[in-house]
Amino acid sequence: MGNTVSCCVSPESSPKLPSRQPAERLEEFQTSTEVSDDNTVPYLQHISDREVPDELALESNPSDHARASTIFLSKSQTDVRDKRKSNHINHISHVSPGPLSKKYSSCSTIFIDDSTVSQPNLKSTIKCVTLAIFYHIKNRDSDRSLDIFDEKLHPLSREPVPDDYSHADPEHKLIYRFVRTLFSAAQLTAECAIVTLVYLERLLTYAELDICPANWKRIVLGAILLASKVWDDQAVWNVDYCQILKDITVEDMNEMERHFLELLQFNINVPASVYAKYYFDLRQLADDNNLSFPLEPLNNQRAQKLEAISRLCEDKYKDLSRAAMRRSFSADNLIGIRRSNAVLS
Repeated sequence: MGNTVSCCVSPESSPKLPSRQPAERLEEFQTSTEVSDDNTVPYLQHISDREVPDELALESNPSDHARASTIFLSKSQTDVRDKRKSNHINHISHVSPGPLSKKYSSCSTIFIDDSTVSQPNLKSTIKCVTLAIFYHIKNRDSDRSLDIFDEKLHPLSREPVPDDYSHADPEHKLIYRFVRTLFSAAQLTAECAIVTLVYLERLLTYAELDICPANWKRIVLGAILLASKVWDDQAVWNVDYCQILKDITVEDMNEMERHFLELLQFNINVPASVYAKYYFDLRQLADDNNLSFPLEPLNNQRAQKLEAISRLCEDKYKDLSRAAMRRSFSADNLIGIRRSNAVLS
């Protein structure tokens, strides 16, 4: 259809054009802003030259691409390896590891949890998200920060900030209590916690910052504030957070939200594939750190409920696929389309 290379030569395969190496694409991307020497003809850059190569995008923006590994999971691997080595040494030295707390399914009993990718368990999800933040702080590379997130310059309470506030790493329990208090008071959902972690890692990547003891509270608060407005239908206003945190002003909340959005380059989109990746990586983080989701034996009532949810989702996706097929057909599906005979008058 107007191409110089016809697709009709081989019906089974499309013509393969010579592919460019990543280095060549990177060089063309870096020189894409150069102006053409011809002043009479305006320089129009091709869209393929304006896009960042996939190899670079995957490495630099894990919160935008589903194939890139999450930052928190990679930062936690060092501690996980140390724990496994310690458990192996204890096993060799015949030290009893204690009673087993994890439940396993058998032929007669199946244990499942009530957390799914569409409806995660709130308490377990908050524990995993705060554990991911804990590993971000503990295994940070440096202490890069901005004044808008500094708790010394913008305190969240009237209590004096200790002098060593920028050196003492917070424990996981402290981070969990802070996030749990905000989620309970604002009645936020578990999905909002996952989106909060996505925005947090996107901020660290885009702005080239590090979450550290001096800024973790304000960065987490800004991510929760933005995630609640984007994800929940009935968003919590900034003045409502001032009722939770009594000593913070609305002007401070507005300024922090504006800076947060600017640092994100106003990219608040979270694809479904990225959301699912963070959910399953959080489950892996929980499994590595023995934070198991609450397991209950599968009974008839829960089995019927799961089957009903599965049928509902299956029917929903079938309707969406039918609607998409009605809207457009690709060239590969033109063979199977039936056409009615024309009526000539």
